[in-house]
Amino acid sequence: MQATFSIQGMSCQHCANHVKQAFEKVEGVKNVSVSLEKGTAGINYDADKTDVNSLKTALAETSYKIIE
Repeated sequence: MQATFSIQGMSCQHCANHVKQAFEKVEGVKNVSVSLEKGTAGINYDADKTDVNSLKTALAETSYKIIE
């Protein structure tokens, strides 16, 4: 499965790296790509191991938020 989120609070490359690391810690995540310019994160994940709510929770534990 794939999900793309708009991320609030990313203002530098360090921020983008932090967002990427937060998503990569979730079980079942296969690939994360973060675009600082677009303010988005694209995540490929195994739907049998995780879901969108788990991804949202992982990011909520950082200082960044998903814009819905």
